[in-house]
Amino acid sequence: MPEVTIPARDNTVAPPKSFLGWWAKARTSLLWTVVIAFALRVGAIGVMHTYKFRTAEANFSFGWEMGRIGAAIASGLGFSNPFEGQTGPTAWEPPLYPYLIAGVFKLFGIYSHASAFVLLTLSSLFSALTSIPIFRIAKRCFGETVAVWSAWTWVLLPYTMFWATKVVWETSFSALLVTLIFRLALEMEDEDKDGLAPWTQFGLLWGIAALTSTVLLSFLPAAGLWAWYRRAKRGKSSWAGILLASIIFCALLTPWIARNYKTFAEFIFIRDNFGAELRLGNGPWADGTWMRYLHPTQSVYAMRQYREMGELAYIDMRKRQAMEFIKEDPARFAWLDFKRLVYFWAGVPRIAKVWWLAETKNSGFLASSVLMFWGLGRALRKRKPGAWLFFWLILCYPAIYYLVFPYPRYRHPIEPMIVILGVFLISEAEVRGRPIGGIS
Repeated sequence: MPEVTIPARDNTVAPPKSFLGWWAKARTSLLWTVVIAFALRVGAIGVMHTYKFRTAEANFSFGWEMGRIGAAIASGLGFSNPFEGQTGPTAWEPPLYPYLIAGVFKLFGIYSHASAFVLLTLSSLFSALTSIPIFRIAKRCFGETVAVWSAWTWVLLPYTMFWATKVVWETSFSALLVTLIFRLALEMEDEDKDGLAPWTQFGLLWGIAALTSTVLLSFLPAAGLWAWYRRAKRGKSSWAGILLASIIFCALLTPWIARNYKTFAEFIFIRDNFGAELRLGNGPWADGTWMRYLHPTQSVYAMRQYREMGELAYIDMRKRQAMEFIKEDPARFAWLDFKRLVYFWAGVPRIAKVWWLAETKNSGFLASSVLMFWGLGRALRKRKPGAWLFFWLILCYPAIYYLVFPYPRYRHPIEPMIVILGVFLISEAEVRGRPIGGIS
């Protein structure tokens, strides 16, 4: 008898045709990415009750220093009191986000659940909107497949939702600003970016970024030089635009710098706490993380010093202590810098009730960094558009944290680029002769 071959049964459940039809349209729809990302984040806030912050330490976990300053502004005390009680005017934090918190406090109540929900919802909106520049950056540099999966990874990955749904801080807004600036720098060479309008946007975005988080300014020289160089290669003049962007940038910063000078009788560029942060990471007992027991919120003695000396004198004292340690033991300082570099990309050592949970979190943190570096290296070797701009961002942004101390939240403003480079690397892998994802 002739051999009869029975076809193997395909147990794969095909997605409904209605879903496939929707996905064919929605996968490249920026509206759908924003809507779904926002819905997931706001849903998480409601389901997990993350708006119910602990009331211990007078609600300090609700925005920490920024929350305290926002409460002071909303109470009519001005930009002041970053810690416990009334300690007077401050420049401990940049102004933009504390004023946003103050506005919400004014409308919905100081440290109320309603204010917490509104602020976390705003962070969720910033996080959801970040999917738009992620898609456009990835499409320009790596093609539509990488763009689709980068945007949807940002939309759906729980880790990218965490800071937006749990923490009242500028973190999600900073991530949005970085991606908008990165995208604009990439596009400055295009034909439709002639004229002064793009440079106006450049100055505005950088001014807003500086007033949100001064750390973001580490990327300003690279972004500006990139835009100038790429335009110069195409024979486009940029000097008038650079002058305009500089004027707008300075105009946005000048009122706050003037406020600081009027308040403290000396020049302070936006914020003043670098010396204190430097000391928290450097000293005889430093281990590469922050020495929290030296912070005014954690030490009664440090808080008393801050009150009695005043903010500037206290910060100057802390800076002297850090610099003395660095000068006395430069080799130890270099070793701490190396440890901080490792912790920034591999995760800070965690203390958890369940030991494996801390290890799992840090393993995922490290894995995303490895994918990013590997993807960056491959992008540079293949001379992908914008690869060197990714390189300069990854090089410049975290440098300050190697000198002070790392924390998982500090990496989030560049997390969109980490996602893009990781997805790019995965898309390069071949599965049965076709790229992962199968989207053409």
